[in-house]
Amino acid sequence: MTGRLEGKVAVVTGAGAIVNVSSIAGIRSLPGGNYLSYYTTKGAVLPFTRTIAVQYARQGIRANAVLPGLMDTPMVEVLSQGYANALTQGDQEAVRRYRDEIVPMGRMGDAWDVARAALFLASDDAKYITGAELVVDGGLTCKVA
Repeated sequence: MTGRLEGKVAVVTGAGAIVNVSSIAGIRSLPGGNYLSYYTTKGAVLPFTRTIAVQYARQGIRANAVLPGLMDTPMVEVLSQGYANALTQGDQEAVRRYRDEIVPMGRMGDAWDVARAALFLASDDAKYITGAELVVDGGLTCKVA
């Protein structure tokens, strides 16, 4: 892909793939907290991605989004400190077990699950996919309304 500037407008030639990361919080209300700003910003990524997909499709640029669900990352420990007392009387392992149990597959995903989804969307295997929202959540959004 090559590009140039014409005045204040970037002109892109060639092809490319954009993979934005949102969250299932952008499409569903989740148990465990009211995080208005988080839900709002993750939701905003989706029309942003669709708009890019449509606007730049003819230039060979694809734009898609990955929507992770409950992921087992170091952030879980930080988040669980905030609501562990209300949910599980301060037992952070109980918070982890709770998060595992509410996922239909019986466990949280991990960063590799998200990375593999993003790699697929960025690859030529997804060359006819644009404007898509790939949910990576172990089935959680199937049961959360």
